[in-house]
Amino acid sequence: MKKAMQTLPKITLKQLSVFVSIYQTGSTSRASEELHLSQSAVSSALTELESRLQMPLFERVGRRLNQHPNAYPIYVQAQAILGQALTLEQYHKHQAGQIRIGASTTIGNYVLPPLLAKLYEALPDANADLYIANTQEVVSEVEQLNIDIALVEGMPRPTDMKAIEQRAWRTDSLKVFAKRDSHWLTEMKAYNHANCCYELSIEQLAQMPLLVREAGSGTRQIIDEQLLKHLSNTQIVRAIQQSEAIKHMVSADIGLGCLSQHVIETELAAGTLVEVNVAGIDLSRTWWLVWHKARHQNLIWQTFFDILTKS
Repeated sequence: MKKAMQTLPKITLKQLSVFVSIYQTGSTSRASEELHLSQSAVSSALTELESRLQMPLFERVGRRLNQHPNAYPIYVQAQAILGQALTLEQYHKHQAGQIRIGASTTIGNYVLPPLLAKLYEALPDANADLYIANTQEVVSEVEQLNIDIALVEGMPRPTDMKAIEQRAWRTDSLKVFAKRDSHWLTEMKAYNHANCCYELSIEQLAQMPLLVREAGSGTRQIIDEQLLKHLSNTQIVRAIQQSEAIKHMVSADIGLGCLSQHVIETELAAGTLVEVNVAGIDLSRTWWLVWHKARHQNLIWQTFFDILTKS
């Protein structure tokens, strides 16, 4: 019958810390002062480590400890392990105050900044990493657990509905707009004096260049569903990746644009751009909050979520 092998106790970080301190200070008494431990606790930890390693680390000469040849290589490894442990502790502290936020382009550029200001007001030490792209790209990052929470303009449509949580957040409205005194509107005689606004029929809009966001964006999704399906006869629809580029091109009177009210509100208020009502078209939409069900919802996540749901 084989004799059962004796299981030795595991090496602990405390034992390594004691050994490193003794190695550096040259005595158990100084190590006990440095580590705020009793001298007996320090001596016991060193004895336990030597027992586990099955080798002496110091030679006892009276009350003195002389380094054994084994001590240096163990000291190097112990320093590395303790350094990794410290890095892990700091990583945990860093992660506890870190949040990775995804946002589709319009939200990221025009709506997210004041929400972040509220987060920093509530948690001054918060560390927020931002990823701004179109809705499709942001939702993909959520699925891969690269983003803690996302704010998107289009219906999320994740590939794995069971893994992703999505919640309606806000409503928004897209606006068809043009340059003030645009020749496109003048030629169509689009100004309605009775209602003091510009109005177009679907048929009239179909005769004009329309500048829209690229496929995959939340803005383009609602345009496809609520506007372009009525414009099958139009020949000039230009897809542009950036909302600012669309706004500047419309300001140059290249055509009409269609963007979120948040993107053009300053220009509408200043009168440099004008809203164009299109008969029978509703371009309102829902914005969504999206997160992975497996994502740990720490304090900073909960704080930001509360800010979002109360805003």
